[in-house]
Amino acid sequence: MDGGEEGAPLKRLLSQHPRAGRWLSPFLLTCSVSLLWTPELQPSWPAALLKCLPVVCLVLFLGAVPTTWVHTSLLQGALLCSVVGDACLVWPETFLHGMAAFAAAHLFYLRAFGLFPLRPSLLLLALLAAATYLSLLLPHLEPAMAGPVAAYAPLLAAVLWRGLARGGSTSHGVLLFAVSDAVLAWDAFVWPLPHGRLVTMTTYYAAQALIALSVLRSPESPRARAA
Repeated sequence: MDGGEEGAPLKRLLSQHPRAGRWLSPFLLTCSVSLLWTPELQPSWPAALLKCLPVVCLVLFLGAVPTTWVHTSLLQGALLCSVVGDACLVWPETFLHGMAAFAAAHLFYLRAFGLFPLRPSLLLLALLAAATYLSLLLPHLEPAMAGPVAAYAPLLAAVLWRGLARGGSTSHGVLLFAVSDAVLAWDAFVWPLPHGRLVTMTTYYAAQALIALSVLRSPESPRARAA
């Protein structure tokens, strides 16, 4: 599951893939609209649509760039599960459904990231960070929520481990994903944070974009020519 030259400068890669750059424009536009308008809307289908559009644009972006079919399909699967999760989290009563959808997205990401290089030290760090945060969060959760959150935490830690081990924009993406989830949980279950939703969604959209951008490869590389 090789996502390409993830360490290559993003600006150079985008210049080598002008079609990919054009497909990023709808994502940036819908991000701006979503971050500007969604906080003002009550839970509704229009609010859900605005929230989901940026990630839908990333699904289309992945279909427009040259990369390996299996890797792209796994990332698209993760993004589509994320779209379901985004919609569910608009309504408080479907929060657990949203968590389940994001858990499925993380399984797709784990499959896409692969197991090499292994980097077990990163796994220990990710698990330690997850356990520390969970110990702070659990006292504030209702019993019905504590179990699902406790089950979700190690899955997110595994994605953080594999993303950091993979390197490049994927590593930055999974770090932002973890920050987004941490802010969302604290804002929802402990106490409201100033601009909590804006921070959650900004880091979330950036995370998904950075992971999606990891498919870009230099056309001059042997791996790109072999694709």
